[in-house]
Amino acid sequence: MPLSKDRKKELIQELETVFKGSKGAVFVGFKGLKVNEANAMRKGFKAQGVSFLVSKKTLMGRALDAAKIEGSRPEMGAEVAVAYSADNLSTAREVGSFLKKNKDKLSILGGIFEGKFITKADVVSYASIPDKKTLYAQVVNLINSPIQRFVIAASEIAKKKGAPAEAQAAAPAAAPTA
Repeated sequence: MPLSKDRKKELIQELETVFKGSKGAVFVGFKGLKVNEANAMRKGFKAQGVSFLVSKKTLMGRALDAAKIEGSRPEMGAEVAVAYSADNLSTAREVGSFLKKNKDKLSILGGIFEGKFITKADVVSYASIPDKKTLYAQVVNLINSPIQRFVIAASEIAKKKGAPAEAQAAAPAAAPTA
């Protein structure tokens, strides 16, 4: 069913707002994606704060022209959608994780990162960056590892030398027998 001119203008304005307002956007090509798979994808995206909008490539092109984004625009396929969010990395990460499950039905075309077009390879590399909680855990583990190894080494040295002097001093002295 063709879209009315008013609906097309609304979509162009909505897309333009998305491109100007979101820190991260990923262009997704899809072919053969079933409705239940698309709904599951949208539900997973929504849980992570990522929105998903399907549009005709001509309308998306007009919105991109109006948004005046720097760089060279990626080539858009026949069926295109945009995933976007306020967090610049979560969009790429969520699209990347869904892409692993549906390689034959989805493809990353490129994206927008901090107001500039990025390539498919850039989106894939951003998708591989773990979230903040994982990064914090990795840093804590990195800091803790040498300390833990030192404690283990000191414990082994103490075992080899026998009971430490402090433990012998703390033991009660034997009472003399008369």
